[in-house]
Amino acid sequence: MKNVIKILGVFMLVMFTAISFTSCSDDDDPANNDFFAGTYKGSISYNDGSSNISTDNGSVFVTKIASGTKYNFAFSNSIPDLNGVEFEQQGDNTLVSVGSTVTSYIRIDNNDLKIAYAKDGKIWTANCTR
Repeated sequence: MKNVIKILGVFMLVMFTAISFTSCSDDDDPANNDFFAGTYKGSISYNDGSSNISTDNGSVFVTKIASGTKYNFAFSNSIPDLNGVEFEQQGDNTLVSVGSTVTSYIRIDNNDLKIAYAKDGKIWTANCTR
């Protein structure tokens, strides 16, 4: 009888763990979560005048930082990160960087990341999906 209870307990623990992991989906919305972390994959590039990095198979790891309105962008392929970019919500599920202009624009939602960002003579671009 003790073995049956142990087996049943282990089975329930495994089921609870499996359900917990499957409930965390990639469809998390960056606009409506207190904490957000997600990887977007696609074409990325960086140019600072002396180096030019570009790939169609890059990735950008996006995290929402403690302030609640600022995000960090960690690029693959040795592209420098963009940190502390402030966003405002536009519509139900879209974030757009504060102060967006033609030369400085980042748009993020639960499926797409678009970056055309210029700062101090450096240019980052990304056209990625999740």
